[in-house]
Amino acid sequence: MVAPHWAPSGDAPAADLSQEDIEKGQRLASVLFAFGKQQATVAARMSKAGVDRSSIVLLKTLVALGPSRSSALAGAVHSDPSTVSRQVAAMVKDGLLERRADPEDGRASLLAVTPAGMALLEEQRARFALSLARMVGHWDPADLDTFVGLFERFLADHEKHMPTLITECARSARSEGGH
Repeated sequence: MVAPHWAPSGDAPAADLSQEDIEKGQRLASVLFAFGKQQATVAARMSKAGVDRSSIVLLKTLVALGPSRSSALAGAVHSDPSTVSRQVAAMVKDGLLERRADPEDGRASLLAVTPAGMALLEEQRARFALSLARMVGHWDPADLDTFVGLFERFLADHEKHMPTLITECARSARSEGGH
């Protein structure tokens, strides 16, 4: 395999990576791509069943943030503000979110999760946890603990390096004519 011709702008230049490091990165990319495809399939099938994954993501994020402006919510989920605004409007209409006056600026509003939104989120969390528990129920408990710990570590590193990842992947796509 050939090392990439570009040098990432992250902590380690490409010259500092061994061929083995690059191959491990390619293996991880393949696994993540396969996982992403599986998640997209789940999301599509859940949507057909009436469960909108993007609504769940917005609910989870808003619970973590507390009442927030729509622009802050869009930033937190790395989405376009106009897209989030449309999703929020539907969620307000469905009673999952409510708009409250911003105590710091009466002209602005804060979004907050309603009891109905919280109930939906808790129901989905419980169903997802039960499904995952069934899926890995045959795993050795020590293996599962190790996997979860490593996956948490991976997610933290991924979040930390996401801006670089986005920049480098976008640069590569632009330099290759969008392919």
